[in-house]
Amino acid sequence: MNTIYLIGFMGAGKTTVGRELSSALGKPAVDMDEEIEKEAGISIKEMFAQEGEEYFRKLETQMLERLSARDIIVTTGGGVVLRKENRYLLKNTGTVLFLHASPEETIKRLAADTARPLLEGGLEQKVKVLYQSRLPLYKEAADHIIETDGRTIGSITAEAQLCLKS
Repeated sequence: MNTIYLIGFMGAGKTTVGRELSSALGKPAVDMDEEIEKEAGISIKEMFAQEGEEYFRKLETQMLERLSARDIIVTTGGGVVLRKENRYLLKNTGTVLFLHASPEETIKRLAADTARPLLEGGLEQKVKVLYQSRLPLYKEAADHIIETDGRTIGSITAEAQLCLKS
């Protein structure tokens, strides 16, 4: 059994690439954030507002623990690497593909997205600060790094498949 994890900053294409990989490999894809929202009965944005980020991160770790035992593709939230126990789970229970997008590309992709609680007000500055703080954690957790700037979903998915064969 091999869980495949897609990690990366918000807007990197994890969910879209996850769906494409699912079709290509015949393996189910599960979006962690969607699963957390289903279980909690509220959106992540509402969860942050009502319970705070730490509460969400705890649920995220619990969800990761459950999903790590399955032969699936897991598309993670952008902050999954913040907790040391999550990085340990990722590294030790599957193959981790880091979809990397530059801060500039990320800002372009996220400009119209209102569902990201960590980016409310001052998108450009917040992306750059979060990006710099998370980049080393993504690299620590990753088995493979896939650059996504200026690429099609098809070419990113094809590279992901090559990484999984190596």
